[in-house]
Amino acid sequence: MIDNTGRHYDRAKFKDPTAIKAISLASKNKYGNKKLVIDDHKFDSKREARRYQELKMMLNAGMITDLELQKPFVLQETCKNGNGETIRRIKYVADFVYKQNGLTVVEDTKGFRTKDYMIKRKWFEHKYYPLVIREI
Repeated sequence: MIDNTGRHYDRAKFKDPTAIKAISLASKNKYGNKKLVIDDHKFDSKREARRYQELKMMLNAGMITDLELQKPFVLQETCKNGNGETIRRIKYVADFVYKQNGLTVVEDTKGFRTKDYMIKRKWFEHKYYPLVIREI
């Protein structure tokens, strides 16, 4: 049963069959990803969580250093347009940033490349050259 707010109800789930209570449905990401928490870090997908575990092992083995999660890179600062309206800052948030063999590596775990991501990737690689985004 669904009410006018879109909430799902199921009488069979409760001891009192006459009682109607809202059932909390697990929210799905619009791309079908399942969010996970590992080591108190929230990940948007299983792929991202798996990559974190791999990088953590590499960090512990001394293969990489300076691992950072969800590091923001500013692509454009807040500014005003010709009409005096404020244009918000635009940023790209990398899933992982670390150093390997003295070089900075920027990684993004991608299951689906959105148009926004593709634009931000080009913008990032122009502004932060010689850094490039490694897609996993």
